[in-house]
Amino acid sequence: MVNAALVSLDGALAALYTDFGRPSITPERLIPASLLQILFSSRSERQLMEQMEYNLLFRWFVGLGIDDPVWG
Repeated sequence: MVNAALVSLDGALAALYTDFGRPSITPERLIPASLLQILFSSRSERQLMEQMEYNLLFRWFVGLGIDDPVWG
């Protein structure tokens, strides 16, 4: 349900991104990552990103492929 809502807001959210600076993390990936952080009691976003490097379940849940680089 959340993904469907985010897809409908995609045009409005795309207008908020900038063309320069550090690339933004899309809400479609940020919300599931935040949910993983809460459910698996990761102490920090840095620890979550480290876990996402090797945990295939985490990668699948946020929509990353096996060889895709982890953002952040």
